[in-house]
Amino acid sequence: MQDINDKINNMHMGKLIHMLSHEMKRNHPIDKVIQDDLTIMQKHILKFILLETMHRDLYQKDIEEEFQIRKSTVTGYVQLMEKNGYLTRESDKEDARKKRLVPTARAEKLREAILEDIKQNEKLLEKGIPAEDVTTCKHVLYHVLQNLIEKHKEEGNE
Repeated sequence: MQDINDKINNMHMGKLIHMLSHEMKRNHPIDKVIQDDLTIMQKHILKFILLETMHRDLYQKDIEEEFQIRKSTVTGYVQLMEKNGYLTRESDKEDARKKRLVPTARAEKLREAILEDIKQNEKLLEKGIPAEDVTTCKHVLYHVLQNLIEKHKEEGNE
């Protein structure tokens, strides 16, 4: 146990987060859940759309912000996903210039598998960890994220 504590105490937080992220991508790739004819980025965007539209309207601007990619890049992704039958764009009720992104029935078929994968992954991540430690971990990671976002804003990279 002391060896583990020494290793953890001597490891940079950034390195540990990077290792965790790499391991999650390697062992739970998006390809496992969404096996359709999409690029990796389109799969991530589709997953985001399917999860977010469960409780709010979603627009192209939301994708730009979530993935930190240019409007023209998102436009290309959205147009291709629309062409391939995963999305439709519908005029917003209050502002017809804004187009809501709406998953099609083809995309909706993937939602259940995505939700199940998230559930199983969370179960694995939390295995053997007391609930209060999981909560503390989430709070700490969220605070770390906010620190990075704040630094990014201070540098004028919004």
